[in-house]
Amino acid sequence: MLSSQRFRDSRHTKYDFVDHVLVRCPKCTGIAHVAPAALASGEVSPSLFAPRRLVCRACGLTRHVSDGLRLFRGTGVAVDPYFGLPLWLQTETRHGWVWAYNPEHLDLIRQFVQASLRERPPWDSNGRKMTLVARLPTWIKSAKNRVEVLRAIERIRASLVN
Repeated sequence: MLSSQRFRDSRHTKYDFVDHVLVRCPKCTGIAHVAPAALASGEVSPSLFAPRRLVCRACGLTRHVSDGLRLFRGTGVAVDPYFGLPLWLQTETRHGWVWAYNPEHLDLIRQFVQASLRERPPWDSNGRKMTLVARLPTWIKSAKNRVEVLRAIERIRASLVN
């Protein structure tokens, strides 16, 4: 059941969600995690361009990458920005793909889609203008597709518990 909720844009971008990305393991096709790798000093760098580590808890696969960041900008199956592996949190609808890097990213999209009142900061205010929700495809933002998009998001969330 949809309620009349208010959504206020928190000015997040997709860069805010790439610290921990859920991907499909290339070895066992289970859920694998991409996270910042520990440096030689044992610290973890919060930088977007810091080395990343892929870990699959199901099969034990680990990989490291120290290349840069390549954000997904296309259509079709979404991939993670470090290893180029398919994201775990994605599904196809008749309009296109709904995807997220992690559960927090998916939750932000869900909150935006289910809200009947969507507020953005004034254009002349300081801060980010083209936020994550501002960059969502028009078909996701459209109220006429709300039920379909929310169903897709629920299918994605259900894949986390399987």
